[in-house]
Amino acid sequence: MSGEKKQTITIRIVSVCFAVVVLAIFKPFGLEAWQWQAYAHLIAVGGLGIISCFITEALLVYILKKPGSLDHGVDYIIRRNLWFQLINTPLVSLMICLYRHFVLSDKVDGNLLSWGNFFETLVIMAFCSFLIGLYWRFKFRGKYLAAELEELKQMNEQLQLMQQKSPSKSMLDNEPEKESQPQATHPDTIDLAGTTSETVTLHIPNLLYIESVGNYVKVVQLHEGKVATHMLRATSKQIEESLSCYPTIVRCHRAFLVNLQQVEKIISKAGAMQLLVKHSNDYLPVSRSNMAGIKQAIANKNNQ
Repeated sequence: MSGEKKQTITIRIVSVCFAVVVLAIFKPFGLEAWQWQAYAHLIAVGGLGIISCFITEALLVYILKKPGSLDHGVDYIIRRNLWFQLINTPLVSLMICLYRHFVLSDKVDGNLLSWGNFFETLVIMAFCSFLIGLYWRFKFRGKYLAAELEELKQMNEQLQLMQQKSPSKSMLDNEPEKESQPQATHPDTIDLAGTTSETVTLHIPNLLYIESVGNYVKVVQLHEGKVATHMLRATSKQIEESLSCYPTIVRCHRAFLVNLQQVEKIISKAGAMQLLVKHSNDYLPVSRSNMAGIKQAIANKNNQ
């Protein structure tokens, strides 16, 4: 058995024990009516919790294809833990509700199976799950931080490798233009059109980023050695579709498209990922939903 699997089993068992202790303190479900026998029932409930954890893990690994490994990154582990809680909490609540009906209803008629009892159990277990999540997040904070820093280091190395393989061909007016033969479907220079007759001439290697501002988009690029901005009446979605054939231009946030060739480095600031853009020194936010796309774009470019 691998070290990661042993750690996962240990975490689940400790979590179940924590939930049992909470139940022992507050004695819900009419457990006080059982006196000393209540502790035997709590042990049985703990066994149901462990069974539920193993079922949930199996569902995550074999059905949802979400193995538990830090190799997939810190964000992945956080999302996987959320999936675990979303599946395991109602599952263990159902199992406890059935236990209440078949075992604990002898002395407490209110334990009979019903929607009210299920939601009551669900609320109690959700509370326990919340406390358990806070505990493990605090306990593994240092480990997650170290893993996050290592992940950032690897991503920045991959980003630099990508930029070295495909260096940005700056078209500054004070530099001689280099001879190139761009593909017909991937020209270096294109005209971005909006919903009006206005257009913005964009040289792809010089693009820094594009920001959505209300009904307009702000195009930020290098021009004559300086950072220039142009406003175009269009939606971010329209511009993204126009630039879809350029693999290094990706969405990093609902309001931003970025040229990965012009990213200085990827950093973590206040628990959030940001991109430091060259020349402008602007920091662009990276949403968790778009982080995977950035990683994939860098990997695809390096594998070409």
